[in-house]
Amino acid sequence: MKVAVSADGDNEKADVDERFGRCPYFVIVDTDEMDFEGIENKDADGSHGVAPQVVQTLSEKDIEAVITGNIGPNGFRTLEAAGIKAYRGSGEVSKAVEMLKEGELEEIKNETVRGHHGKGGRR
Repeated sequence: MKVAVSADGDNEKADVDERFGRCPYFVIVDTDEMDFEGIENKDADGSHGVAPQVVQTLSEKDIEAVITGNIGPNGFRTLEAAGIKAYRGSGEVSKAVEMLKEGELEEIKNETVRGHHGKGGRR
């Protein structure tokens, strides 16, 4: 399975970012091979409504699931429409992926924050 993890860095040692659409990076993981690839989230600084662009980018990479801290209403609806599941994770990216593989992450079934929650500056 291919998973995208919202992250504050571009590798498996980075922490899961609390924000979905406005995270600075996504770490793409092939959970079968445990191969990690960091990509910059080029849509993070968009003026508004970045979730559809982010989900389009992830869809083009054949992502089946996302691990993130929180997700707003636009992000949740767009992921749902694309058939991409979302899971709540925290801590180091590699550990969050292992927890997903073990079935230990909570699936996000609805938005977890109101819209525009992550629009403040990056941490």
